[in-house]
Amino acid sequence: MSVSRSHPRLVRKLQDALGPTICAALEDSTVVEVMLNPDGRLFVERLGEGIASLGSLPAGAAEVIIGSVAHALQTEADDAQPIISGELPIGGHRFEGLLPPVVSAPTFSIRRRASRLIPLDDYVDDGIMTETQAGLITEAISRRLNIVVAGGTGSGKTTLANAVIAEIVRQSPEHRLVILEDTAEIQCAAENAVSLHTSDTADMARLLKSTMRLRPDRIIVGEVRDGAALTLLKAWNTGHPGGITTIHANTAVSALRRLEQLTAEASQQPMREVIGEAVDVVISIERTPTGRRVREVISVEGFAGGQYQIETFEHQGQRNAA
Repeated sequence: MSVSRSHPRLVRKLQDALGPTICAALEDSTVVEVMLNPDGRLFVERLGEGIASLGSLPAGAAEVIIGSVAHALQTEADDAQPIISGELPIGGHRFEGLLPPVVSAPTFSIRRRASRLIPLDDYVDDGIMTETQAGLITEAISRRLNIVVAGGTGSGKTTLANAVIAEIVRQSPEHRLVILEDTAEIQCAAENAVSLHTSDTADMARLLKSTMRLRPDRIIVGEVRDGAALTLLKAWNTGHPGGITTIHANTAVSALRRLEQLTAEASQQPMREVIGEAVDVVISIERTPTGRRVREVISVEGFAGGQYQIETFEHQGQRNAA
């Protein structure tokens, strides 16, 4: 049977395994993540509401879900391969499933792929960022500065990156965007855009090398996680300004330190001068008990005298030079 003919059957089987409660949550545009713990308790995180109970799920049903996802991803889930990771054929949501012995009972998390673009103006209206911060971001886009969006797990950095990309498209609809990702999370409405995804045979560094031959105006990387960061920074420094990436870090300054660690994987030494030259703006977003908040936006002027030359714009509207 062809893949195209079997796909609807796989989707139906997976929907049956997930059940109406989880399927309904994945249809809800306010949902960020659905999580099952080993004790069978099911939780959901919604935008602006935090994490709440979604009931419970028997271990047997959870095991069927993980097995169905594994089947859809053309792999197996068993004692020898207890971790299943990939994109669901339903909505492209990101799935991470674990079986014993790495957990005491079947466990999974489904990160819902964002379906609703939140414009920067809404971030201001909702109090997530200040007008000053939004103005800095908008100006950075118009000046084709390179932007890093930093945040922890579940902080909303990809959603914010999508908002920045939407502003790029609004300001420069003629630009050709090349987007590189491990999993499809970036949303881009540009007419001239190319999306590349890593695979078992093509890692991020390899994709970045190909990107140079695709004539990009702006280079967008979903998230930098390894030594490919150095390739991206060099690309930004050599005729491809105005790019954006996300990075796992809790503050703007720690994002620069994290870039040092990643570039050292490729160069055997932290490339502070390269980072200071390539990165122009870092936006730090965090998840608080009352919702998400842009903690700070920093402007990076370079690296000199053993430190980064930065100017910080905190959420309270304070302006601090460092």
